[in-house]
Amino acid sequence: MTDLPSEYVESAFSQLLGCRLQRLEEGVATVALTLTPQLRNRGQKLHGGAIFSLVDIAMGLACSASHGFDQQSVTIECKINYMRAVSDGEMLCTARVLHAGRRTLVVDADVVQGDKLVAKAQGTFAVL
Repeated sequence: MTDLPSEYVESAFSQLLGCRLQRLEEGVATVALTLTPQLRNRGQKLHGGAIFSLVDIAMGLACSASHGFDQQSVTIECKINYMRAVSDGEMLCTARVLHAGRRTLVVDADVVQGDKLVAKAQGTFAVL
């Protein structure tokens, strides 16, 4: 995974959601999230905002793993498609940097539960 201190790879928000870093390589990050009662929507499924947050966290870590944790990057746009509802269990989001420029990065992400695709996203991040 990584031998960076946890404050480099975890935020208070990711801890609040219960996100757990599973893998971190150059330009790639995999983050896990388990459905808890606090993350359910009114229909008792995983809230789409929680899935989006999982994607954004994984993408941000992939960016940092690409350009280095000494630089910051921020989301400037992100598009997500939801394929299926999640009723229970754990999801994994793997984000990969597709393009790492000097000013922007383009990142792709898949959220899966087992072998099922839950969501697909693509985002652009600005390097600060």
